[in-house]
Amino acid sequence: MRTIVITGPSGSGKSYLTNKLSKLFYNSIIIKTDSYYRDNILIRLLSIFIYDIYDRPLSIKKFELNKTLRSIYKKERLITHYKYDFKSKISSKTQIKINYKEDNQLLILEGIFAHRLNLNYTETINIVCKEEKDICYKRRLKRDQLERGRDSSDVYKKFNKSWYLYYLNVKKFLKNNKVLSINPREEISYDKLVADIKNL
Repeated sequence: MRTIVITGPSGSGKSYLTNKLSKLFYNSIIIKTDSYYRDNILIRLLSIFIYDIYDRPLSIKKFELNKTLRSIYKKERLITHYKYDFKSKISSKTQIKINYKEDNQLLILEGIFAHRLNLNYTETINIVCKEEKDICYKRRLKRDQLERGRDSSDVYKKFNKSWYLYYLNVKKFLKNNKVLSINPREEISYDKLVADIKNL
């Protein structure tokens, strides 16, 4: 099983690319780091004083996320999966059944923390989504107002901090690993990526 790591700043097209690839490679398994946000009392308290807490790895259930990934690599039929509700800030846990297909099945790991887990990134297909900052902000603003109940000033403040933190922390990943940098909505970049994946 090959692992595709899709990371990028907020609003850069990570979910868009993930959905396109999963439709093309129909037997893909998708894990989103956003599904593993913590909802414990510590994070709730910290969020009052640190407004960008959800843009830091401390905010995700890293142990549980890595455990889910290990279960998939072992091809366990039932895996524990989490889902986070951004409006209620409550995390729920379920067990889902995985149907493993051919040896060329893809595991797509997507999210702003996808490049900061306990993985050997020299063995994964690493993708960084890129887009102009103002376009990313407009996408983030629309999403957060519709899906997460945030006002524009809150979104603006969180977006700028998350943009800064992402590019601060992605430097090591870019330096130490082979990474494909693409704009998911540019057909030429997307077609080249698909060709590269198919040729692996």
